Amino acid sequence: MSGAPGTAGAPSAAADESDERDDLGVPDGSAVRDPGPWVHRDVSANGIRFHIVEAGSGPLVLLLHGFGQYWRSWRYQLPGLAEAGFRVVAPDLRGYGDTDKTQRGFDAFTLADDIAGLVRSLGERDAVLVGHGYGGVTAFDTAVMKPAQVRGVVAIAAPHPIRMARVALPVRTDRYGRLLTWAAIPAWPERHLVAGNAALLERIVRSQSGPVWRASPDFRETMFRMRRAIRIPGAARGAVEHLRWVARSPWRTDGHRHRDALASPIHVPVLHVVGDADRFTPASSLTDAREMCNGWYTMSTVRGTGHYPAEEAPDLVTHLIAGLAERAG
Repeated sequence: MSGAPGTAGAPSAAADESDERDDLGVPDGSAVRDPGPWVHRDVSANGIRFHIVEAGSGPLVLLLHGFGQYWRSWRYQLPGLAEAGFRVVAPDLRGYGDTDKTQRGFDAFTLADDIAGLVRSLGERDAVLVGHGYGGVTAFDTAVMKPAQVRGVVAIAAPHPIRMARVALPVRTDRYGRLLTWAAIPAWPERHLVAGNAALLERIVRSQSGPVWRASPDFRETMFRMRRAIRIPGAARGAVEHLRWVARSPWRTDGHRHRDALASPIHVPVLHVVGDADRFTPASSLTDAREMCNGWYTMSTVRGTGHYPAEEAPDLVTHLIAGLAERAG
């Protein structure tokens, strides 16, 4: 996940650069099928079509992107983990990129079924789940609800879902609380997200990135591609719906069921990764996870990075993921 809208200031000059490179036409799913040392294909799982990117062979590692992203946020880990001896798959999650844009199915239970279904559709028994932001939340949910399909979890800049599943009174005013309050509004957030060639998305990412990456050509290229991908019809709604369910569910029956499910501990190895300059998910916000993990658990802090360690310090994060995957067997 990324920082709450309205807290990041005005779009920067880099945002204008992205506008100049784009003809503002409406992109389609082919816009996210970037070439590289990987294979694009479609896989059916849990009743929908997923676009996935795959590299390597060996034990399965499944990479789950966060809010506003798509599979490309793992562009460095795909070849790196393949070289380390793993089969690596990065899907566009439900509603994102070139995966089906559904009207429903953004609750924690369906998303966990999506991930477990992907593992089975890939012909595997289980996988190490690696998730960034809301992808990390989904990895935790899947480990709780579908433990047979999960061999280990790497959660990057992501709290355990119990942190958001609890009813909070008064309403939380931290960055998570503001983001969820924004997402709960009907219809407007998705329109806001794509307005001005998705300038808001760049503001969000820029405000939560470390200074080194933020000043790099790689950041500018990443923002151009992310802003294009979120404008694929239905993608902005999908992005917001992932958060909208979290915002609305605590007071509903499905939210009660979710909290009950989360009472079960996670028994597989868990690695938590956090950037030391991450203002959105600082290490202090991740303490719930240790209490919910009965197996091997550790936290690694990546120096000099913000909310996006996999892109800001890719070699180190790839090494950390490979280490957990080896431990998980």
